[in-house]
Parts: sequence; structure tokens; C-alpha cells
Amino acid sequence: MRRSEDRILTTHVGSLVRPPYLLSANDDSLDDAGRANRDAKLKMAVTEVLEKQLATGLDIVNDGEFGKSGWASYALERLDGFEVRPNSPNPLDWLGRDRERFADFFAEEIPNAFGSMQGEACVGPISYTGLEALQDSLELLREAADAAGHHDVFMTAVAPASTAYNGINEYYKSEHDYVFAIADAMRHEYRAIHDAGFVVQVDDAVLANMYDSLVAQAPEKYRDWAQLRVDALNHALSDIPTETVRYHICFGSWHVPHVADAPLEALIDLIMQVDAQAYLIEAANVRHEHEWRVWEQTKLADGKILVPGVVTHHTTTVEHPRLVADRIVRFANLVGRENVIAGTDCGFAQSEWVRRAHPSVMWAKLEALVEGARIASAELWR
Repeated sequence: MRRSEDRILTTHVGSLVRPPYLLSANDDSLDDAGRANRDAKLKMAVTEVLEKQLATGLDIVNDGEFGKSGWASYALERLDGFEVRPNSPNPLDWLGRDRERFADFFAEEIPNAFGSMQGEACVGPISYTGLEALQDSLELLREAADAAGHHDVFMTAVAPASTAYNGINEYYKSEHDYVFAIADAMRHEYRAIHDAGFVVQVDDAVLANMYDSLVAQAPEKYRDWAQLRVDALNHALSDIPTETVRYHICFGSWHVPHVADAPLEALIDLIMQVDAQAYLIEAANVRHEHEWRVWEQTKLADGKILVPGVVTHHTTTVEHPRLVADRIVRFANLVGRENVIAGTDCGFAQSEWVRRAHPSVMWAKLEALVEGARIASAELWR
């Protein structure tokens, strides 16, 4: 994985807003001709989005997750052993006590967010069945990268903790067996991405999101829950070189108060346990920007890279490049300039149909990220 040896490199966390022509073509009921048209549009979209990232000035790029239905939901299309149950009660509470503290907000602003929703139950042995779909995505990304002559490329994959996060185990004898079965299945995806020559980015929002509700039950409950899932992730990554893995943790892309978010200091030791070289951590939104102070007390291990979010999906306001540069310089002074790559807080599209910023705003934010990195580089290497 490249380091910021003579300037601050830039990247983002993966999910970008899909173009309208791609969304209009994404219909499972299409006949053969329609599917061929959809595949052609997907290829065009992946090529265009990779080229636009490079034109914007980003250094480490991806396919925008354009071949996926959502950052985590796609995994259920590639795993056997789960039964989808519409209108299931949500067994997990990722928003913690925010739902109680801000009940009026949720009732008025997001009125149908937490009624009956799709759930999943593990009803048989979990296995990975999505190799064909994965290989199709890898080939599209490879073709786009080759055409652009650029090979600092990553592909995202969901972590065991965030896989089937609406799910319940009805098959395995223990939670340990269930979580490690997910890990054993997902390791096929991680390995295939690595074998294709791309950096593996593992996305894990739910690891942080479960903090508040589990700590409210018992302080040790969250630690036990999270440690099991970090151990399972490391198990899944065990045959992949650490220097080809990056780990993204955030506090959820939804536009809610976020008072129940976990404090970074409560998670940092768990994050640092993951066998990755780079750690992408939300750091630009107003609930977490102060957490740069964690790095005054936490040493980034030798050879590791910090990728703090220096622009956020949480607001429409486009960050001023000077502010972006200030954020970068602050982290560089704490962990070393060569150990920092500038990134984003979270994806700009939680799923293909749920976007967190208008495309024009998204690209303006990424331009501010690149310009901020340029300003910071001029100061850090002067």
C-alpha cells in the first residue's frame, strides 16, 4: 500500500452516488436483452466513475461500489444459509438510546424508519455462493483501471460484524460458531479481491453502532460482542498480507443526532487489533472532529497508516480547503506525515437508492479534499 512519502495522498471510503442511467437499468425483472443493457451501463458507469475520481485528483480509487445494492446488504445476495423475512422486528438497535432521547425527531423526520422491516434468519450452514458476481465486479474494475493506466485501486467488502446485521441465528449452536461461519464465508471474497491485485477494504459500521445499546445492558456485554467479531475478522484475513488491507469504521451514514455514538477512545484498541495496514476513521463531522485528541494518547503502530475523514457526508456545506488542510496537518503532526492519507467520513451513498449528498455536492467535497491535501502537503514538506 502506498504511503504519503512526498505529499499527502487522498482517497475515500467507497460508496459514491450512482448515476440515474444506472439506477434506471437496475431491474431484476429484465429479460436477456435488458440484462445485457444493464451490464453495458454498469461497465460504462464504473469506467466513468473511476476516470472522474482521477480527474478530481484522488490517488486511491475504486468502482464507487456501483455493482452492489448496498454497502452491507449485497452480502446476502452472495451467501447461502439465510432466509429473508419481510416485516421482521429489528433484533438489533444500532441507534442506541438516540431513539428514546429524540423520539419526536424520529417521529417527525424519519416516521417509518423503525417499523417492520426486512430481517434475516440463519437457517442452515453459511457458505459463499457469490463468486461469479464478485468476479464480474473485479473484471469491470480491472478493465477500468487498465484503461486509465492507474492501479492504486481498492474494493470494499463487508466485515463479519456488519454482515446480516438484521439477522438472527437459528442454526448454529453458539454465537461464536455463527460469527465464525460468516467469517469463513466472507474470507472467500476478501481473498478474491486480494488475488485480483486490489487493496481489500473491510467496512464495519455496525461494530461501532452497537456500542450504546449493549453498554446500556452491561458494560462488559459490548466488549465481549465486539471482541468476538474482531477475532472473526482477523481469522478471515489470516492468509492475506496486512499491507494490502484497510479497515473502515464509522458511526453510520444516517442523518440523525448521533448523541449515542460510541466515543472513539472506547473503540480504538479494538480497531488497532484488526490485521490491516490502514485504518479509515470518521473524523470530520461535528460529533467526532474533537477525537483527533485520541491520537495524543494512542500510538499508531510502526508501519500503520491513519486515514482520517477530513470531509464529511453529514452536511451539504462543502468544506473549505483551508479547513481540510488544517485537519490533515493536525493528524500529520500527531502520527507523522508519511502515516496519513486524507479520506472521507463515510460513503456518500448508503445503498444504490439512498444517497447522503447530491452528486454535485459530493464531487465538490472530493475536490475540497484534494485541494486541502495539496495545501497541507505544501506546508508539511516545505
